[in-house]
Amino acid sequence: MEKIKKVSISELHDFKNHPFKVEKNMELCELMNSIEREGVLVSLLVRNNLDGNGYEIISGHRRKEAALWAGEKEVPVVIRELNDDQAVIAMVDSNLHRENLKPSEKAFAYRMKLEAMKHQGKKKTIDDLTSDQVEPKLDENDLDIMDALKMRSNEILAMQTGETVAQIKRYIRLTYLISKILDMVDEKKIAFSIAVEISYLSEEEQYELFAVMDLEQCTPSLSQANRLKKMGKSGNLDMDAIYSILEEEKPNQREQIKIRADDLDKYLPDDFTPNQKVELILDLVKEWHDRQCENTKGTVCCKK
Repeated sequence: MEKIKKVSISELHDFKNHPFKVEKNMELCELMNSIEREGVLVSLLVRNNLDGNGYEIISGHRRKEAALWAGEKEVPVVIRELNDDQAVIAMVDSNLHRENLKPSEKAFAYRMKLEAMKHQGKKKTIDDLTSDQVEPKLDENDLDIMDALKMRSNEILAMQTGETVAQIKRYIRLTYLISKILDMVDEKKIAFSIAVEISYLSEEEQYELFAVMDLEQCTPSLSQANRLKKMGKSGNLDMDAIYSILEEEKPNQREQIKIRADDLDKYLPDDFTPNQKVELILDLVKEWHDRQCENTKGTVCCKK
């Protein structure tokens, strides 16, 4: 039976390439408040650090951060002996249930788990499990592995996550995006399907695309992203071609009026958000419109 022990937070180290972000948001604040009242109720899962320096966290990165924020010095942990592949799978499985995961988090989690599952499949085959010439002794886990070996790793992962194999492949494509564009996907500035198409561009082409998007304050439509992908594959995509494609008016594109933020800031409170600024402008325009209708007494067509 695994024992729970308390260890110093300073001895805990984040999992290498941990794909799940720990942000100081409202959820973490609530967890911190709970820890202040009742302590850490669920033990962290850790393994001995391979370099002998403390422990590597498998599950509990948010609990560690919240405990640290709450002023705790120690937290309860369960120490488990896990190899690298087992540790990756346990780390991913313990986080995938969380709500509001970002596309980038799912993307790298699926990729890491899939690679770990493939390694495990190579290490333990059906021949390995039945090599005993007298009578193979298979435990319950071995029977599960024998069933699983009849399926490909991505099919098993799809079954475990409720995704389709195709959707998992699409998520993993996001791991080929440069960080600047992947951040735009997480921030919902670029749609998932468009991001998948962009992921087929080379790193250099993606940096050029980001530069154009940033300068022109625009993003490609799905059809434009598909054309960028095709031109990239044919070796004909350069900065001029990117400009040419993104400058085309999209079917649902409407004329936009751009106002520099610093032109407005001198008249507005410092804590006004962009949405508040837009709402105020719309309210003022509406007031002006109503006054115009009232002054002209119906001689001017007033839109309702």
